[in-house]
Amino acid sequence: MVKTIDAVDLIGKIVKALEDKKAENVVALDLRQVSDSLDYFVIATGTSQPHLQALQDYVQEQLRDEGVRPDAVEGPSSRWWLLSYGPVLVHIMSPEAREYYDLEGFWADAARLPLPV
Repeated sequence: MVKTIDAVDLIGKIVKALEDKKAENVVALDLRQVSDSLDYFVIATGTSQPHLQALQDYVQEQLRDEGVRPDAVEGPSSRWWLLSYGPVLVHIMSPEAREYYDLEGFWADAARLPLPV
C-alpha cells in the first residue's frame, strides 16, 4: 500500500466502489476479536465473470486515485477475486463460490460493520 489510510475509511471507500458497480450483498466483517491474524473482510457478490472483473478493476481504480494500492491481488478467476489492502481483505465472489465457501458462516462470531461505514 502506497498511502496510509485508516482501515474503517478504507472499508468505506471499498464499499462505495462496490456499490457504485452494483455488487450484491456487500458485507464488512470486523475479525479483530475472533482472529489473531486477520482484521477486516469486505465480501461482495458479482453476478458473472465480467461483473467480477469490473468490480475488482473499479475498486483498484478508485483506491489508486486516492494513492492506495493493493499489497496483493489474487485472480483472475471466474469465481473469486481477492484484493489485499493491509488490514482489509476484499473478497469478490460469484454467488456459487460465496455460498460454497460461506465466509460469513465460518466467521459467524465476527462483528458486522454497519454499511455504509
